[in-house]
Parts: sequence; structure tokens; C-alpha cells
Amino acid sequence: MISDQNEEDRKVKRLKEAGIFGGLAVILCVSLAGCTQRTDVADAYQLYETTAEYSTLGNTSSSGNGTLFASDLCVGGTENTESDQVISECAESAGVFMVNQGEITYSQNIYEKKYPASTTKILTAYVALKYGDPDQVLTASENAINTLDPASSVCGLKVGDQITLREALYGLMLRSGNDAANVIAEGVSGSIDAFVQLMNSEALALGATGSHFMNPSGLPDENHYTTAYDLYLIFNAAIQNEEFVNLISSTSHDTSYLDAGGNTVTATWTNSNGYLSGAYKQPEGVTVIGGKTGTTQDAGYCLVLYSQNESGEPVISVVLKGNSRGDLYKIMTQMLSNFSN
Repeated sequence: MISDQNEEDRKVKRLKEAGIFGGLAVILCVSLAGCTQRTDVADAYQLYETTAEYSTLGNTSSSGNGTLFASDLCVGGTENTESDQVISECAESAGVFMVNQGEITYSQNIYEKKYPASTTKILTAYVALKYGDPDQVLTASENAINTLDPASSVCGLKVGDQITLREALYGLMLRSGNDAANVIAEGVSGSIDAFVQLMNSEALALGATGSHFMNPSGLPDENHYTTAYDLYLIFNAAIQNEEFVNLISSTSHDTSYLDAGGNTVTATWTNSNGYLSGAYKQPEGVTVIGGKTGTTQDAGYCLVLYSQNESGEPVISVVLKGNSRGDLYKIMTQMLSNFSN
């Protein structure tokens, strides 16, 4: 009993010492690096709670060394960038993320929750490519097709159509087909609900803790939201897949699949990205590779973009709730022209 008590005393002593050193680390961080906890952003990440949830991926080694979660990610403060080179009134949320440097060079309400509209489909494609086989054949069910509003964005799939996952992904990312989103979800996970659960799990695993998704297409729902920073995290993971980059960089795609009667259906899907379609001039010194647009009344005009600057360095930029299509591309061009080199 005495030895057990001594052991408990030693444990308590070690815990107290750990707390002291942890407190010293926080003090040093504040005094040397100027990092302080902001209280003026309601949805800011809980960066000061515990490293157990946010700072490591997988198990740590026996020596206590783990892989830092944000070691290769863009990390910044909660302050907005002040610049007369960007008309911030064009949109409610926007950011420029320098992938290689791990820097956020332009920040405008990037942690505020917004409706993502069809930029949701970035996560849909990411999950589908991670868990599905691009060559697997999907069958469009009645539930996937007939539950959609006919006025919503679709790529024209009909009940009984048979299409490979790869072709459906082109319909998803270029034509922004909500029908393709539902068909993909059912084909990969067995049901739309199961796929959405997988979307949320994957988003959380990527650190997108300010997001929640209710469907694979981005149709409006009060519980379907994200942030500009979370979209950066999701998009950054997605562009690691070459097949995903091929999808978003295609200006158009000629598709072919079978209808319910076994007849061949052909169609051409064009990219809705205004830079790739030529509707808007690309920013000076920037090469736009691809991205995903999104538009609903609640979400406004949205765009997530993958580019390269003059030095060939990768850049991710995000705009959410632009006032109009023109304002969306105006602020995106201004951000990239002034904050990507």
C-alpha cells in the first residue's frame, strides 16, 4: 500500500511538472512570436485547446514524436488583410493560400461559416476518388434522379443510365451535375446518406472542423456549410490526386455512356470556370489550372481555384458569397494579381 501511494505521488508530481512546462511554452509563444488567443471570431478554430485533436496525424512514436498536422499546411491568424488593391466589398469571404510556403497572403473572413453551393462537389470528388474505382460502372437510380428539382444544375442523366465513375466525375466537376453527385454517392457508398457521412468524416480528418455537409451536391440546407479555410484544406488534399487535377483543368469533355435500353448516349460537358472558358481574362502573371464554381441564392457566387504564379509555385484561392459573377472574378483577379507572387 505504501509503495502504491508513493507511485501515485510521483504521478501527480509529473503531471504538475508537465503543466508548468506547458504553461511556460504558452508564455514563450506569446512573448516571442506574438501569438495571442483571439476572442472576436466566433467560429475560430480551438487552436489553444489540445494538440491531441488537431496537431498530429496517426499514432506518435514511442519517443513521443508525431507528424505535426499543420506542418505542410497554410496557417495564419484571424486578422483580415487590409489592402486598397482588393475591393473586399465584392465578396463576404476570400483568401489566397501559398501552398509551398505555408502562408496565407490574403485573408478576408476565412473562418466564417458560409454556404458553399457547388464547391461542395470538390469534397464529393475527393471522397469518390479515394474510395471508388474510376472504371466502376454506376447505375442511375430513381432516387438519385427523380428527387432533384428539375431546375437545379444537372448534366442530363436519366433513370437506368449506366456510366463509369470517371465519366460521372466529369459531369460533376465540369457541368456541375447534381444528378451526377447523387449517382456517384450511391455508387460509391450504397446510399446518399452513407456517402454524406463519409464526406463529413473525411472533412474532419482533413481538419475542416468548421464544416458540415448534408448532401453531395451543395443544394441549400441550413446545416450545410463550410469556411474558406476549410475549402482550402479540402481542395489542397484533392489536388494531390492527378485524376482530380485532370478533371478540374479540362475546358470541356466529350462523354459517352449507355441508357437504360443499352443505347449509347453522347454529350459534351464544358467547364463553368470563367477563366478556362475565356469569359474572364486570367490575372497577369498567373496561370489558372482549374477549380470549381458554385452559385445559389443563399451562397452567392463562389469559386475555389488552383493556379501557378510566375515562379511556377502552386496557389489556392477561394472566394465565397460574391455579389455577382462579375464581382466574383474581379476580386479573384485582384487577389491573385497582388498576393500570389
